[in-house]
Amino acid sequence: MIGLGTYAFFWQHSDQVPQPLSLVGAFEATKGLDVDLFQICDYAPLEGMDDHELADAAAAARDLGLTIELGTKGVEPDRLSRYLDLAGRFDARLVRSMLYSAENRPTLTQAEEWLRAALPAYEASGIDLALETYEQVATADLVGLIDRIGSPRLGVCLDPANVVARLERPRDCVELSAPLVKNVHVKDFAFARQPGWVGFTYGGAPMGEGLHDYPHLLQTVRPRERGINEVVEHWLSWQGDAETTIRTEREWTRTTIEYLRSNS
Repeated sequence: MIGLGTYAFFWQHSDQVPQPLSLVGAFEATKGLDVDLFQICDYAPLEGMDDHELADAAAAARDLGLTIELGTKGVEPDRLSRYLDLAGRFDARLVRSMLYSAENRPTLTQAEEWLRAALPAYEASGIDLALETYEQVATADLVGLIDRIGSPRLGVCLDPANVVARLERPRDCVELSAPLVKNVHVKDFAFARQPGWVGFTYGGAPMGEGLHDYPHLLQTVRPRERGINEVVEHWLSWQGDAETTIRTEREWTRTTIEYLRSNS
């Protein structure tokens, strides 16, 4: 299933725009694009919502016919327990996370202990926990950790754009993690020369115009055959003013949805 995540609404949610979009507003915009999945990922206001606000947000998603996934950072047992509870409120079947949070950077040994403590509750609830590929942990180390634990509910959230920062090739990341993938983050990426020709910047690109070999990912991971959701997000830099930035963000979202629908 194709979905949108909060990173597809990064600037629309931001306080840098005159009227930031609410979570329910993002739900409505998602449905307006004929998309039935939304991943609430690294959305700070979620953790501050009271029971009434959570119930209202979950009801809005259900009324719109949206499937919800959740995303956080960190594998501390208390955090994962909290997100398991939130998953129950939203009828979510997947929680995406990362090994590191702002508060903790565990060793692989510590992360394994925490995950082993948290996973029985996920297994009992039938909810998947997907750990994202990113630059702070080598893909081989992440895959090795997941293999050692061996839980059917633990897998990978595949985002090959992230690993370039540790000089990993995106294709290698895709191939190494493919058997364990439970979720895909979809965005294109490219290098651009800095002014004066003194180095490069690495950032987002409209889907299909950058360096991401997405057909290779589709062929290797086979997300549509395996029922793995593909969640759209962007690396879009500020475009100089709010109006241009929001317009560009929306255009990138439409472009990515069209790309995914035309590439099967």
